[in-house]
Amino acid sequence: MPLLAHADDLLRGRTTAATDAGRRTTLLHLLALVTVFGVFYGAVMGTFGGVQGQRALQLLYSGVKVPLLLLVTFGLSLPSFFVINTLLGLRADFGAVLRSLVASQAAVTIVLASLAPFTALWYASSGSYRPAILFNAAMFGVASVAAQGLLRRWYAPLVARNPRHRVLLRVWLVIYAFVGVQMAWVLRPFIGDPNQPTRFFRAGAWGNAYVEVARMVVEVLR
Repeated sequence: MPLLAHADDLLRGRTTAATDAGRRTTLLHLLALVTVFGVFYGAVMGTFGGVQGQRALQLLYSGVKVPLLLLVTFGLSLPSFFVINTLLGLRADFGAVLRSLVASQAAVTIVLASLAPFTALWYASSGSYRPAILFNAAMFGVASVAAQGLLRRWYAPLVARNPRHRVLLRVWLVIYAFVGVQMAWVLRPFIGDPNQPTRFFRAGAWGNAYVEVARMVVEVLR
């Protein structure tokens, strides 16, 4: 089945953890969706400031970073979530849980790809760096909220089977958000300031996002 057909089935709800089509939709198909659509949005994201000279590298870097952000965050969040599922006696359902979670990652990138024309239009209308960062953050927010609807749809049969899955779904969202903020901090810049040298990692990338945010809050309150 072509990749776009898998994406269409996913968005239409033809594939869920409870359907035969959902069980045939392998993790490889879902990961392919994450990669292809994530690279596409990331490439558009990296066109801020043009693609002349070294800026062409930013397009490449951003294209790699979007799926990398989602997949690394997912990979780091999964072990603790697996252990929690096991402790609560839900390990037998974890295959369906895993497909549901990866499906939500695919949904994020598909929605992001659909929003790419708006990002390109914003870049054409405004050359300001910080507003571009905020706009892309808003696009990620929209995509994440939209993906929650799909995740809840995939999770519905699991919740019907055992209500504890509803609680664990909330636990997953907290774990994923916590790890995701730190990973986004490490992988910055996603857009790159046109007035700065183009590089994959920013200097001091391995700092702690939460410490830096707390420091900024303290400085503001002084």
